[in-house]
Amino acid sequence: MAENILEKLKQTILDFDEDAALDAANEALAAGVDPVEAVGALADGLNELGDKFERMEVFLPEIMLASDAFKNALSVLEPEIKKRNTEGQKAIPVVIGTVQGDVHQVGKDMVATFLTTAGFDVHDLGVDVAPSRFLEEAKKLDAKIIAAASLMSTTRPVQKDLIDFLEAKGVRDNFIVLVGGGVVTQEWADQIKADGYGQDAIATVEIAKKLLHVA
Repeated sequence: MAENILEKLKQTILDFDEDAALDAANEALAAGVDPVEAVGALADGLNELGDKFERMEVFLPEIMLASDAFKNALSVLEPEIKKRNTEGQKAIPVVIGTVQGDVHQVGKDMVATFLTTAGFDVHDLGVDVAPSRFLEEAKKLDAKIIAAASLMSTTRPVQKDLIDFLEAKGVRDNFIVLVGGGVVTQEWADQIKADGYGQDAIATVEIAKKLLHVA
């Protein structure tokens, strides 16, 4: 039963079907499926589409539709995940966004979701986020981590701008800055003195936990 529902969730992503994704997410919770496993099935669908995108078998409009389906399902699953993760403890706040000038969101959404499933209190600022807004929201939420994604070579320098901005404001040491995205490498992260680099969503969660010394 659970396996069928998980497969159905994945298929809604591959079919770019927002309504079906919402229905499948509700079905998963009603059937007692672990919401983290449900998100994993959705992620499998997005990863498969990502491979197809690289092979030019699908294109950006389809990826955006799949992202919308993912968000629909997540709107049902995420509250349950947060409830489970925050019972009896205060979740660590994280601010995440795609940097200024960049409107790509699928990869960033994946990272935000996996951080949520890992128990972080994730505040997604969306796309085209200026360095000043990253700082404003991080201070407001008392965030420990700022995660900045870039998916375009022309916007990658904004990750450096963010770190330079934090240094100029005298608050660089107050935050762990993680960078990632399709055009980002460990070499780049080292060059701009980021605290960590996430090659993918799972790696980002692991480096966040390591830097915060949490299990």
